[in-house]
Amino acid sequence: MKKFFALALSLALALTAFAGCSSTSASTSTPSAASGSTAGSAGTAASGELNLYTWEGMFPQEVLDAFTAETGIKVNYSSFDTDETMLAKLETAKGGDYDVVIADDYIIETAIAEGLVMGLDKSKIANIGNVNPVYQGQFFDPEDAYTVPYGAGVQTIVYNPDLVDIEINGYEDLWDAALESSLGITSNFRVMNGMALKIAGESYNTEDVAAIEAAGAKLLELAPNIRLIKDDNLQDDLISGEISAGVMYTSQVTMACLANPDLKVVYPSEGIGFGIMAQFVPVNAPNPDAAHAFIDYILRPEVSKQCFEYIGYYCTNQAADALIEDAYQSFLTLPEDFSADNMEMIQNISAEAMEAHTKVWTEFRTACGQ
Repeated sequence: MKKFFALALSLALALTAFAGCSSTSASTSTPSAASGSTAGSAGTAASGELNLYTWEGMFPQEVLDAFTAETGIKVNYSSFDTDETMLAKLETAKGGDYDVVIADDYIIETAIAEGLVMGLDKSKIANIGNVNPVYQGQFFDPEDAYTVPYGAGVQTIVYNPDLVDIEINGYEDLWDAALESSLGITSNFRVMNGMALKIAGESYNTEDVAAIEAAGAKLLELAPNIRLIKDDNLQDDLISGEISAGVMYTSQVTMACLANPDLKVVYPSEGIGFGIMAQFVPVNAPNPDAAHAFIDYILRPEVSKQCFEYIGYYCTNQAADALIEDAYQSFLTLPEDFSADNMEMIQNISAEAMEAHTKVWTEFRTACGQ
């Protein structure tokens, strides 16, 4: 967390790909042979199969096929719906079954604390120096001993000015009656509950149950404006006109704006949540050599370029920055007048606070009929 503000301040200069959690490709470019170091990588000491576990649609199939063609290592891709599902499976398997997992920062912190994550052997990751240092040293892995970043993003508001009669500048505007039954939001309850917390000037990570309950009461007032609560492909509903405004993941905003350049993107004045996804190797991975070879392969600049243009995340590989296509550049930086002080990483909180969040979210979804 100590490096977070330095990270946020560096975004306007360092970021080179826009982020989110959609399974839809943001690029149709064909992956090419990767550049970057190949020393000690790509199967020179690895073989067999690699069990990859993450969300659906996190890699272009061409990248996975090229890795297999070069190394002979077959990639078995399994997907989960939520970080919590991933953690439960990893706990049941006692850190086995999977070789590489990609998940969100806060859940990785828990997995590390539970002893489910293997320390990385960086001598087997020749391209580790390609990682942009602004994404390293974060709260979930302060010594970078266990993880390699694979994308970062923020939650922002995006709306169609042709369908919305008001100007939206922040979360508070989403409560306006002009948006009745026209708003789509993600199903990440810490982020959505956090909107109301931010309006009240509270931290996303407050453990004050009374503050969380007060935010819940505020959130209930938003229910008449909610049309959809979903994670997958919410941008499609904005593009089609099913919703006129949304609170979305970064890649969803990217893809929506690529489809309709007239959409307006808003970085809420009250503050936004910022997150990092990262790769790690479970402590009892069946094939840790293949895992290290895969992580090293993904860190090649050309491969990273292909991946980030596909998923639409902020690029965490500084060696790939200059390779990102011009079409994505307008989505890559935060507004110059947006203060880093308004950005906050969502972290783990106490069981009591989580219980309050869960109760608030359940009541809200019921009120929305979702």
